[in-house]
Amino acid sequence: MDLRDSIRIIKDFPVEGISFKDITPLLADGEALRETIKQIVDHLKDKNIDLIAGPEARGFLFGVPVANELGIGFIPVRKPGKLPYDTYAVEYDLEYGKDRLEIHKDAIKPGQRIAVIDDLLATGGTVAAVAKLIEEVGGEVASLNFVIELTDLKGRDKLEGYDINSLLKYDI
Repeated sequence: MDLRDSIRIIKDFPVEGISFKDITPLLADGEALRETIKQIVDHLKDKNIDLIAGPEARGFLFGVPVANELGIGFIPVRKPGKLPYDTYAVEYDLEYGKDRLEIHKDAIKPGQRIAVIDDLLATGGTVAAVAKLIEEVGGEVASLNFVIELTDLKGRDKLEGYDINSLLKYDI
């Protein structure tokens, strides 16, 4: 199955010159969704992963079913004020400002191997922040996994040294 057949390309969205990669058709196609989860699981199954982490919100969509298939837990990585318990946080730069991500303080035990899953690798800023947060609390980032990678944005360059798995690669 070619997963590209389940990605809708929308030209000039959200602004002129951008070619948006829409995953909603993939999510609506049970066979394509199962295949996506299977491919990520196949990449992770021999890596001794303890937990899956996914940034809100699309990381949840793929991370939870992968965690379920591997029989392990899932850590939601959220924006400020969304988690009800004590948190660790990391601030990171955006193109025009800053953002912040948080996890619960008891989410990761020192030495646990964490795989991060998200829908898209673009500039790499968000996932670099997630990796930093995991490492700051004593976890080991065992793998970074994406459904789509936008190669022209060179996000992979910010993530040197990590195991990176992207199912689909697109130029912008």
